[in-house]
Amino acid sequence: MKKSILFCFIFFGLNSMTSQGIGNLLLAGEDASLLTENYLNPAVSGLMSGMNSGWYSTAKTHKKLGFDITLGTSMSFTPSSGQTFNFNSDQYSYISVANGSSELPTVLSDNDSETIFDVSIPTTLAGEFKVGSFTMPGGVANDLPINAVPTPFVQFGLGLPTKTDLKLRYVPNINYDSNVKGSSIGIGVQHDLTQYFGLVSKLPFSIAIMGAYSKSNVEYNINDTNLSSRISTANGLARFELDTWTLQTLGSLDLRIVTFYGGIGFNSGTSKFDVNGEYVLTYDVQDSNQNFIRTENEIISDPISLGFSSSGTRATVGARLNLLFFKIFADYTIQEYNTASAGIAFSFR
Repeated sequence: MKKSILFCFIFFGLNSMTSQGIGNLLLAGEDASLLTENYLNPAVSGLMSGMNSGWYSTAKTHKKLGFDITLGTSMSFTPSSGQTFNFNSDQYSYISVANGSSELPTVLSDNDSETIFDVSIPTTLAGEFKVGSFTMPGGVANDLPINAVPTPFVQFGLGLPTKTDLKLRYVPNINYDSNVKGSSIGIGVQHDLTQYFGLVSKLPFSIAIMGAYSKSNVEYNINDTNLSSRISTANGLARFELDTWTLQTLGSLDLRIVTFYGGIGFNSGTSKFDVNGEYVLTYDVQDSNQNFIRTENEIISDPISLGFSSSGTRATVGARLNLLFFKIFADYTIQEYNTASAGIAFSFR
């Protein structure tokens, strides 16, 4: 399970495709969706912040048919408020924390202790309850570099007429461990504004506007080998989709050896997390005095469908070292989840 978590983080920044953790939560019945949302929410916000970062290291655009190839990563830091969530029992109908705790770790917590939940769901017969228990995974922050959500990227930029750059990010569909597959794509456009300012265009200072869109998809096959003995499935699938947008105004001082750059703008993003397939859940049935009556199976289909959204302003400052066509850059962005980006680029014209 740890390997699957780390793959999803390192390749896409996603940790949510763990069949054991997500699958076990299905025993919570109708409470499973809210519990999953609270557990995953900070990871989704961190991903949105990371995917909207690292798009530029200068406001200056290429000459016509100039190009660059950039290898980089963005690291979105988890604030303390994103490491835990408050379990308010009034918001849940059928589950309770076995040890009575009210502050629980999210997936980005440095607390990797599992949380045990008790389940009690009334049946259609008066005085009978379907009961059971399950564990929710702890956080994976200790397995991540510097407790941050990484979003690596490979980017290609091409200079077009009218001092405009087209930027492309693409990771083809990749399979991991036969259970996980995913892909990512992004497109951005950066247009030089300095050209409209007369004599200012002769100075080493550049101003531009940049917009970008990114999309990532990850699927995780859920099978019986990773599920509790009380859950079975023949076609389980967890699916995550993430779409992000950013619009920024850029500025840079482009000197021969070093470039200082920055930008201000706006981020937005939406995501979907679905657990699809048909699942057989096994509960013990007890009376009101907790006497065992029988075992009962329940069949559920497509049990979880969640939507997330995030938006807000951002401000970036950074610097780039220019060694002929070889560039090294790093920057820091203040936004919902503060993000550091760094990388290397091979840039021509």
